[in-house]
Amino acid sequence: MALVKRRPLADLEERIGVPVRDKERLERALTHSSLRQGQSGARSYERLEFMGDRVLGLVIAEKLFEMFPRDDEGGLSLRLNTLVSADACAEVADELGLHEFLRHGGDLKRVKGKHTKNIRADLVEALIAAIYLSEGLETTRAFILRVWGDRLVQAGEARQDAKTALQEWAHTRGTQTPRYETVGREGPDHDPVFTVRVSVPDVEPGEGKGRSKRLAEQEAAKAVLLREKIWKDEA
Repeated sequence: MALVKRRPLADLEERIGVPVRDKERLERALTHSSLRQGQSGARSYERLEFMGDRVLGLVIAEKLFEMFPRDDEGGLSLRLNTLVSADACAEVADELGLHEFLRHGGDLKRVKGKHTKNIRADLVEALIAAIYLSEGLETTRAFILRVWGDRLVQAGEARQDAKTALQEWAHTRGTQTPRYETVGREGPDHDPVFTVRVSVPDVEPGEGKGRSKRLAEQEAAKAVLLREKIWKDEA
């Protein structure tokens, strides 16, 4: 299987603004497992991905702890999960153009396609690990905060819809997806008002009313988020 040509590492270092002294590790961070062991000295990024995931989580958690002093654990966890998700990491990979530097065996048809989201996310995490292991935490922190900058700002400006936020909070607690049940319907057929109850294991159910079931579900989820202090009234 032929090695697919890619851009030189010097271009990447210029793009990310970090000269990485350990070039062997940087090469490994950009090597997909489709390039077989032993081929061109190939070793994949999988171990580095493991390390980078932890470093990214630490840096983002530290920054969120500083930015949102009124958030409790649940609120911070919701923000963290969004910022370090595969979607967020894949977006960063695209912005940095990491697909241009990936070493792979040629069987990845479109490295920038949606079906390769996990690969692109892994590349970012592996790159973070390569920077960390070569240049230390301070340089890595500066890199992460720079490329995540707009996302960190948006984390404080926008609130998710209540159903999504409640589902993510439930998952951070290791519980099942919230269950919604229509428990009431009032008013004439042309102008009904629905009452919906949402249940999360080990949490008191919440109820909400709305002129559609969807709106009532949102209100029920919001009631739980406010009661459990995941959301603030003024947020």
